Amino acid sequence: MSAQQSQGIQTLLEAEKEAAKIVQHARQYRIQRLKDARFEADKEIEAYKKSKEAEFKAYEASHAGATSEVQAAVDRETEVKLANIAASYEANKEKVVKKLMDRVVLVKPELHRNLKKSSV
Repeated sequence: MSAQQSQGIQTLLEAEKEAAKIVQHARQYRIQRLKDARFEADKEIEAYKKSKEAEFKAYEASHAGATSEVQAAVDRETEVKLANIAASYEANKEKVVKKLMDRVVLVKPELHRNLKKSSV
């Protein structure tokens, strides 16, 4: 009976080793499937990025003309405003200088308004 028990234990040990091999194989298979899934996902992401980049470039190319026209209009408007400012400067610079000189040269001495109120 001892030989039979020994043989039964031996059979159980062999079955345990076989089960460990199967579990190890399953783990390796799972790891490989995860790697493959990541690789496929990376490929899909890259393809999506490329398609969106191409879409953006097409959109940018189709609207580039409109952008340059708007920029040209803004530049023209800016030039007109700068010309108006320069003309206004030339027309009024003598008046401003005269007002400044009058304020500096023609001093009217008078008491400060707060001093007048407190002394009354």
